[in-house]
Amino acid sequence: MYQIDYRHPVHVYFCGIGGISMSGLASVLLGRGFPVTGSDSKLSPLTRQLEEAGASIFCPQKAENITEEIDVMICSAAIHPDNPEYAAAVSMGIPILTRAQLLGQIMEHYENSVAVAGTHGKTTVTSMLSCIMLSADLDPTISVGGMLKEIGGNIRVGHSGHFITEACEYTNSFLSLKPRCGIILNIEADHLDFFKDLDDIRHSFHRFAGNILPGGTLIMNSAIPRPEEITEGIDAKIITFGSADQDPAAQEQADYISAGITYDETGDGTFHVLHHGEDLGTFSLHIPGAHNISNAVCAIAAADQLGISMEDCRKGLDAFHGAERRFQVKGKLKSGATVIDDYAHHPTEIRATLNAARNYPHQKIWCVFQPHTYTRTKALMNDFADALCLADEVVLAPIYAARETDTLGISSDTLRQNIANRGTDAWYFPDFEKIEAFLRSHAKAGDLIITTGAGDVVRVGEELLASEA
Repeated sequence: MYQIDYRHPVHVYFCGIGGISMSGLASVLLGRGFPVTGSDSKLSPLTRQLEEAGASIFCPQKAENITEEIDVMICSAAIHPDNPEYAAAVSMGIPILTRAQLLGQIMEHYENSVAVAGTHGKTTVTSMLSCIMLSADLDPTISVGGMLKEIGGNIRVGHSGHFITEACEYTNSFLSLKPRCGIILNIEADHLDFFKDLDDIRHSFHRFAGNILPGGTLIMNSAIPRPEEITEGIDAKIITFGSADQDPAAQEQADYISAGITYDETGDGTFHVLHHGEDLGTFSLHIPGAHNISNAVCAIAAADQLGISMEDCRKGLDAFHGAERRFQVKGKLKSGATVIDDYAHHPTEIRATLNAARNYPHQKIWCVFQPHTYTRTKALMNDFADALCLADEVVLAPIYAARETDTLGISSDTLRQNIANRGTDAWYFPDFEKIEAFLRSHAKAGDLIITTGAGDVVRVGEELLASEA
């Protein structure tokens, strides 16, 4: 396999450079003096930022973009062998690495590397720990799967031995990483277009834990069932985190736990953290929800293991106001309804978002959900319906197919029927324009309109706000 060496910059071509992770890795290499070119099917603010930083970007993708000056090509998960640039690179003998393989090679250049894995919460915990590291003046390199206001984007190129990144399990990409510290937030059924079942997913997380460098640290949620299956045979210090308020047994099970949790008028939490019974102090968040307190305890546990002071943890969390598309308040309509956007696209995430909304000032909660992929929607249909019933009113957009072409005989209307059968009002509309018109005529003062999903449903709230500007 081709190896990237920071000491010898080479010409790197990113096929699919506009993605959130690919653009971040391209920025890291640009910061290290690598000549970077790339392409995407469409240009975006991320590609414009890369061009301003010195990258050359082509649109659209075509074989002529690939030249003999390219030393190595990096491909995103969306690039397949029939892609013209991929085929051209193969015919010219240009080495090809996946995005995950490049990320793993970059990680090897940092002494203190942290990889944050889990079905949910990766972006938030990566962002929290990033803010803590910045407060501690550790000058970290950061790669986060969302836009983080505190670093002005999704990437920060530091000049120390500290590196933090998300570690995604889809297509087992996180198995290309060998971190000094690995974090597992939770393990649930997802990406069932790739994994066979939950046991298959758990097996991959066990392999991820086994990739932690010898003598390193695994930080894991104490609520994960049968943890011994994940930790068996790994050469790493095992640290657990949990919540005594949510689980009475957690006090004995977890090394770090939250306690004494209170919420303010918008659902933001204040809590204590106990480490083997020792009170590490009080911490406050500027984002709502019990799930984010759990995320914060994990970030504090990781920081403590890295030798970061609790005062820097407190400052870092105080500086963090949420990543983009994580319970992000977008604005208020003239009707008095507040528009919020969230990336939640799994039943557990939707449940956490809507529970957080319950503690936010509101009259009615309108959840506008765009299911993401047919396989996920069909496999978790009943779980989606149960979670969405936490809203007062549910509005469904068509399923965002992403990489899929087979509808599996379902649609968002199938989900609507399941929700209605549970006694919650639900509507399905075939396009965003009809959803926006419906919300304009039905959402009232004090209501929350929460757009949720991993596709482009964020446009609904943005169009509603833009139409009144």
